[in-house]
Amino acid sequence: MSGNTVYINATSAYFPNEPVSNDEMEAYLGYIDNKPSKSKKIVLRNNGITNRYYALTKGGKPTHTNAQMTASAVKELFKDDPDKIKEIDLLSCGTSSPDQMMPSHGVMTHGWMPEIGPVEVVSPSGVCCAGMHALKYAYLAIKTGDVTKAVATGSERFSGLLVSDVFEEEAQKLKELNENPYIAFQKDFLRWMLSDGASAFLMSDKPNAEGISLRIDWIEGVSFANEMETCMYMGAEKQPDGTLKGFMDFTPEEVMTKSIFSVKQDIGLLSDNIVPLGGQKIKEIFERKGLTADDIDHFLPHISSDFFRSKIYDLIQIYGGGIPYEKWFINLYTVGNVGAASIYLMINELFNSGRLKKGEKLLLLVPESSRFSYMYAMLTVV
Repeated sequence: MSGNTVYINATSAYFPNEPVSNDEMEAYLGYIDNKPSKSKKIVLRNNGITNRYYALTKGGKPTHTNAQMTASAVKELFKDDPDKIKEIDLLSCGTSSPDQMMPSHGVMTHGWMPEIGPVEVVSPSGVCCAGMHALKYAYLAIKTGDVTKAVATGSERFSGLLVSDVFEEEAQKLKELNENPYIAFQKDFLRWMLSDGASAFLMSDKPNAEGISLRIDWIEGVSFANEMETCMYMGAEKQPDGTLKGFMDFTPEEVMTKSIFSVKQDIGLLSDNIVPLGGQKIKEIFERKGLTADDIDHFLPHISSDFFRSKIYDLIQIYGGGIPYEKWFINLYTVGNVGAASIYLMINELFNSGRLKKGEKLLLLVPESSRFSYMYAMLTVV
């Protein structure tokens, strides 16, 4: 596709409050049935996370909305010249945890930044791929010449779903958990995996005059919902035939007693499919574009847990010739799994690290287990 070349000119991140260590988590999220979790240590051992952030006080009181955090990340892009925020033509905000169902997350974020003025706003939904969809919308809008400057964001505020008073007490399957780490992705266990934060990119059709920019070479995605049933869901209950029964079809009492608004995953589906399906598209992209692993200088895979790192490594070995770990960049361990924001947070940290050299190529991989969607992109440092 011809058109304007698109660049990421600046990146930012916003984390609420102070980092929370593994030992402090239940001080923020609370105890289920007033007992310390028996599964927490096992889940944390598998996911490798040592710090994360919550938009909560100790005791579980909210401190920020998703929209407030996202607006703070956007404003951070313009900290050296706040007036330049008025030059934005488009605000594209991806999340899987909006503060409400209506209005959209994007317009609520815009509402915290009246100084921008009236602009186009779009709010891709979904799960981890939502941030990449926001990025692609902004990329295409600039590429077609429809806008000149855009901001794309990824953000999450999961902590409101993780506090103990929204959870029903569930048996801790410790023996099963030890034998099958995939069990760590079920409802209660997601408490030890998800965290809050926001990140933003300033994008335009021109590279920075000084310093580096990231040229977006391509962004591609694929969904396997045509052949796969739902794996990760919220606001619904999975039925025996694999379909979802949405929250509108439950009574208010059922919504509460069945914890309809907690996040859940179908572990069997996840373990059998999340990595192999992602590899199918990588293989096709590499072959179509004539790419090999040698062409990649930095590999940024969004992983929800360190458990998946070796699985993805083996897959790339099969499909792409192998990308050695020294080319990988993952900050899951220090910022947590921030869903749609995770790929932004990785890019932000690497962009501002001083490590990038002009001409280097970054391969992005973002899987989404909800109904098995994947996004991929290639960026070049210029």
